[in-house]
Amino acid sequence: MRLEAVGKRYGRGKWVVRDVHAEIPGGEMVAFAGGNGSGKSTLLRMVAGISRPTSGVVSGRPRLIGYVPDRFAPNGRMSAAEYLTHLGRVRGLGTRSAAARAHHLLDRLALVGGEEAQLRTLSKGNAQKVALAQALLVEPELLVLDEPWSGLDASAHGTLAEIMAEVARAGGSVVFTDHREAVTKVLAARTYTVEKGAVALRAAQESTAYHPVTEVVLANPVHGGVLSEPDWETIGGVRSVTRSGGRRAVTVDRECVDTLLLTVLQGGWSVLTVTRDDQGRGDVHPVGPADAVPGRSSR
Repeated sequence: MRLEAVGKRYGRGKWVVRDVHAEIPGGEMVAFAGGNGSGKSTLLRMVAGISRPTSGVVSGRPRLIGYVPDRFAPNGRMSAAEYLTHLGRVRGLGTRSAAARAHHLLDRLALVGGEEAQLRTLSKGNAQKVALAQALLVEPELLVLDEPWSGLDASAHGTLAEIMAEVARAGGSVVFTDHREAVTKVLAARTYTVEKGAVALRAAQESTAYHPVTEVVLANPVHGGVLSEPDWETIGGVRSVTRSGGRRAVTVDRECVDTLLLTVLQGGWSVLTVTRDDQGRGDVHPVGPADAVPGRSSR
């Protein structure tokens, strides 16, 4: 998919974005990063085909598109399950298939209050989960997410990253916006910066750049049982995982440690130690009791 000399303005107003050139390959996650009012949402609406460009061409757009807007505030008496089942039928699914898909997605996203909760009663974060679910009712070839983490509880961050990775692994394109460089750097294969309507491809991060990390040592507390292994690659910021028996030593980018902790705790793992290592400076700052994974030297 390509954007060639794409621009957008409303009426005779000033250009919101102008002369945008971008490539969105299949099987990749692509980020558009910028502050509020930079034109990101306008750009994503054109990527999704909801808005037509004033100038230029968008080519190669897939047929099956899932889109999550930056604002989703449903105000109806329908339950979340009824709403999604209805949208599934609109998108060509049979009633049973639509209902089953809605149930699966709401269960995976852990909608608070359950699938029978009325849309008008949902918090911002739970409304965002319904917005994500509606975009995934039919497996998308292009998934467009405008500030998808906004309002989500931290436990859903890892689930969203998993879903994005699954779409990309299946050959789909994932386009998302976020103003946080740490998020775009971890998830996106390429990032375009959006500023005052201008779009530019961000240069790749130098591998030698200083970047603080944290090591988290986990244990499986289930005696004689086996816990489900997290999909480490889809948890934002995870750099490496060392396995030793029922323990895991996970190195994660400092700014992503909270998401990792919430994900593994909800999965039933126990946290033994959290050790900050300011990579490139040699500074080590233990947090919590000293411990080590067997076979590894203690810090």
